[in-house]
Amino acid sequence: MKSVIQFTKPEEARALPILLRHSPGTVLPNRTYLLDEEAVAELRKSGIRFITLVHESHAPGLEGVGSGERV
Repeated sequence: MKSVIQFTKPEEARALPILLRHSPGTVLPNRTYLLDEEAVAELRKSGIRFITLVHESHAPGLEGVGSGERV
């Protein structure tokens, strides 16, 4: 599962060493990251605060869309 999270500037500085060790995540603009659950769990365990913008289980699905249909 993936999550999109956003840090404040000071929290991002604290999070970077953890992110470099635990995640092949994606860096997005404005201190926003796409991370796997393992990295998010490590951040929480380390007491680093962030805002969860999107969690994969809350993302809209494609149920009811047939193959080849435009979405």
